Amino acid sequence: MAKKSLKERLKDGETVIGTWNIIPSPTLVEIIGCSGLDFLVIDSEHGPGNFETAENLARAAEVTGMSPIMRVPDKEVHSILSALDIGMHGIQVPHVSTKEEAELIVERAKYYPVGKRGLSPFTRAGKYSLLEHDHAARSNKNTIIVLNIEGIDGIENLAEISTVPDIDVIFIGPYDLSQSIGKPGKVNDPEVMKLIKKSANILKSNGITCGSFARDEAYLKSLIQCGVKYLTYMVDTAMILKSYKAFKDFFDKFTMSKRKR
Repeated sequence: MAKKSLKERLKDGETVIGTWNIIPSPTLVEIIGCSGLDFLVIDSEHGPGNFETAENLARAAEVTGMSPIMRVPDKEVHSILSALDIGMHGIQVPHVSTKEEAELIVERAKYYPVGKRGLSPFTRAGKYSLLEHDHAARSNKNTIIVLNIEGIDGIENLAEISTVPDIDVIFIGPYDLSQSIGKPGKVNDPEVMKLIKKSANILKSNGITCGSFARDEAYLKSLIQCGVKYLTYMVDTAMILKSYKAFKDFFDKFTMSKRKR
């Protein structure tokens, strides 16, 4: 049997796990993909890479069966169009607060008759014209749209936002959310967790997957208990640092014990 796509798994209500990519290295992305993660969010909001680099990151992800999603830097037409034309399986759009913004993003990410995305089948997404005859229909069916809600205003408008058709995931950003309620960085605060759980319930009732971010295993478990199914765990930079820091701590303790003998 053919492996289900990330879009199909989300539609079927499965829980999926990915991570964030800031380091613009195809080799690193391929290594991450070898771990078996379901998807990778290539971060062009906080990361230094450009669209040319991101295209190669998408190739590296696909080699291992990992779906590349791109967090675009903004909601602009060019950002959304470029991300999808270079072959991203989906886009993740930051700082969405209103239903009108959500509708605009769908319009820019989908072709007619759903939206107004600029049509060119000669890109990587259209296999350089190989899929010209059904590129628009295929893209409309398969493109994943993820909206980031990162403030209390977006949470307050969530019920409205989640009625917009063709949205697959609404991602609650715990760090920006904590800041918006006056508790910057306190992602474990009961108020933050309450808002995430409330959001997951609203989204479930409207048939949309809830997403969020965890920097450790305990928080990941809490998110799953809240009903989050599109899970991102850590960032490549932090994972590398964490691994080497753990080794260095072990090394220091080991050599210190040897010196005391």
